[in-house]
Amino acid sequence: MQLHKIETGNLKLDGGAMFGVVPKTIWEKSYPADENNLCNWSMRCLLVVDGDRKILIDNGIGDKQDEKFLKHYHLNGDDSLDKSLSALGYSRDDITDMVLTHLHFDHCGGSIIKTGEDQFETAFKNATYWISKDQWEWAINPNHREKASFLKENILPIEASGQLKLVENEGELFPGFHVKFYSGHTDGQMIPFVNYNGKTIVFTADLLPSIAHVPIPYVMAYDTQPLLTLKEKEAFFKEVIENEFVIFLEHDLYNECCTLEYTEKGPRVKETFKLETI
Repeated sequence: MQLHKIETGNLKLDGGAMFGVVPKTIWEKSYPADENNLCNWSMRCLLVVDGDRKILIDNGIGDKQDEKFLKHYHLNGDDSLDKSLSALGYSRDDITDMVLTHLHFDHCGGSIIKTGEDQFETAFKNATYWISKDQWEWAINPNHREKASFLKENILPIEASGQLKLVENEGELFPGFHVKFYSGHTDGQMIPFVNYNGKTIVFTADLLPSIAHVPIPYVMAYDTQPLLTLKEKEAFFKEVIENEFVIFLEHDLYNECCTLEYTEKGPRVKETFKLETI
């Protein structure tokens, strides 16, 4: 098995939204913001190559949205999904399994390409798209809070393609590749746990966007059930620390991976490092 980071570009989001009730005077010590209170975040995905199977976890924001939509997010950086895959000798057609942690646009926008006026098709024509059943049902009947994050053009064409596979239960999805569900951020967020080189690598998506979110109270305002997020983080950190799991960070612009430890202040970062060093 091989693991490769797939950088798809960066976006800017309001710092207050990303850190919820934590005051800026506190969180900005851990993660910088510009003069407009915007923080820069990566959309870092993970490619798992295991024999003939090539599993991509999340795929970024894509490029099919119009300028009016994209200008709100200040896309930046030189990376793209296709560029990152090409650097490894792969293309979208090589992906056999597209695992989506959840269906917010910055995680699944690259799933679909626009082929004409109001015409869309899947970007990974040879892949099965794996999504938790709870998240799918949540996304196709969106609540008012998340409606702007669930874009129908990112979601409905997957079902129309016949490539959709809904995951109903936690457990092994592929050999050495397990998933668990967390619902504080959005219902049925599916978090992958990958066995690699004798370690377990956890792709934390929006369960833990960055190392700045490690303190338990640091919960995004985007989370639909923040009190549940607190409980999920506490239980997740206990599992991570006791089993010495490695966390792979999707949104942290400055850090790819980390490990955690308990301190007198609670769970904190033990080490940060790049995926390639594992």
